[in-house]
Amino acid sequence: MRLQPMVIGHHYMASAGQYLATEAAHAVLQAGGNAIDAGVAGGIALGVVHSDQVQFSGVAPMLIHLAERGETVSIAGLGWWPKALDVERLIRDHNGTIPMGLLRTVVPAAPDAWLLALERYGTMSFGEVAAAAIRYARDGFAVHTVMATFLADKAEDYRRWPHNVAIWQRDGAPLKEGDRLVQADLGRTIQYMADQEKVAAAKGGRAAGLAAARDAFYRGDIAKTIAQYHRDHGGLLSETDLAEYRSEIEKPLSITFRGTDVLSCGPWCQGPVLLQMLTLLAETDLAALGHNSKDYVHLLVEVMNLCFADRERYYGDPRFVDVPMATLLSQPYARERLKTIRRDRAFGEMPPPGVVPGHVAGSARTPRVAVGEPGLPGDTSYVCVVDRHGNAFSATPSDVSWESPAIPGLGLCPSSRGSQSWADRSHTSAAAPGKRPRLTPNPAMAMRQGEFLMPFGAPGGDLQPQGMLQVLLNHLVFGMDIQQAVEAPRFITRNFPDSFEPHTYYPGRVDIEEGIGRATSEALGAMGHQVNGLPALSLKTAGVCAISADLAAGRLYGAADPRRTGRAMGW
Repeated sequence: MRLQPMVIGHHYMASAGQYLATEAAHAVLQAGGNAIDAGVAGGIALGVVHSDQVQFSGVAPMLIHLAERGETVSIAGLGWWPKALDVERLIRDHNGTIPMGLLRTVVPAAPDAWLLALERYGTMSFGEVAAAAIRYARDGFAVHTVMATFLADKAEDYRRWPHNVAIWQRDGAPLKEGDRLVQADLGRTIQYMADQEKVAAAKGGRAAGLAAARDAFYRGDIAKTIAQYHRDHGGLLSETDLAEYRSEIEKPLSITFRGTDVLSCGPWCQGPVLLQMLTLLAETDLAALGHNSKDYVHLLVEVMNLCFADRERYYGDPRFVDVPMATLLSQPYARERLKTIRRDRAFGEMPPPGVVPGHVAGSARTPRVAVGEPGLPGDTSYVCVVDRHGNAFSATPSDVSWESPAIPGLGLCPSSRGSQSWADRSHTSAAAPGKRPRLTPNPAMAMRQGEFLMPFGAPGGDLQPQGMLQVLLNHLVFGMDIQQAVEAPRFITRNFPDSFEPHTYYPGRVDIEEGIGRATSEALGAMGHQVNGLPALSLKTAGVCAISADLAAGRLYGAADPRRTGRAMGW
């Protein structure tokens, strides 16, 4: 039984973390755009209709599969720290933390990443794919339940800055479900980029138009306004930082899990954690353990704990640190890590990282134990598309509107993703000028040539790869259809330092949705797991969206998570 219908199509399919973003992507597909055009449309729309958790001026890591070439690429839509960053100041003046506000701003990457995807792999103009987002911002839309929940939860943070209050609150209170949210300044900002594109394209063609849209943000009036605000209010971001930024096109990381290739972005994000988890599980008969049985949950939780310990020790911007990914994704390394798991006893605290002979990595301070209950999980949304040609798009745009001020007149908050760096010189992901934070958003794809194609991803901070892993195993190992795989009860571990400042952790904690059953939870507690119960379909787990394409049969199956406001739509 499914709570949401699984959408089935033969031509194209889109699924996104908010239904209006799905509509934006679907409209582009109807108009003849390809998966990249549609994915960019959905991603830009998420920066409007999910503006609590996704900023137009945030991050946008993505994977793009090009069917005709048989090639998959990654676009690293993640900005780096401004040149003016002084980590000693953070250590001295802020007790080794990265405070809320302008000091955690990195260069906005999403606009450049969207435009790069269109330039290299799309067919439509920026104005065409941004039309829905502009309309949603200009004319407004009804606040949905997930946005209302986050706006209420973060109400005091919004009150730090008057322009944030003016957008996301009304009469001193957070907007509620059903209220109309109009973001006129943001609509004008995106429209300005489209207008600049139109003028340049009339003279020099599509490429010149896209370049003009980019320059409008990174070199024109938008950049000047952002930089001036930072100068006036003690920020770090400069016009030079913005003008010099470029997203990078990379080859994705890939492993093979039981005949299926699974791909992620590089270790500047946490994407390789998913690949490590699958590598550790590749030689285990998971079906024999039983879906969501005591032994199955215990094994997956401990595997997750091992991989997050490696993330803490080894992952970072590979332009600055040597990340031994070949070793971390190898079967010999996986077998050694598995030997540390006891079948009858939980680790109880974060296990040590694995040993990579001859490798030197950071050695961070012992993480501080969290006090009280964890808040809502991070930020972010997600969009995926498969088109009639077999191209696929997977992107996880992000960045919130409660951690830093909205720029007056622009209606956006430049990326606050510096919250995922460390003001600790010894940490692998220590903040440094020009260095990227270690990002949580991590889009993924799974594929078998000519048979199967599955873009998938989720919001949820550190919970993302955990939910994504369980959905993929539900689908590939346990044979659930993709909507059932998304809806099935989940569990998550918090036995590692949070990627977000202040990087605290909950030793041994495992959160379990009630559908897994009380007997299983009690048995796991007896093994030493610190079990915490969650209601069914909890917002405190990742909200996975996915498309499962049966290439041989020519069918596309779209799934979206009822835990959030995602929807799939196709034909």
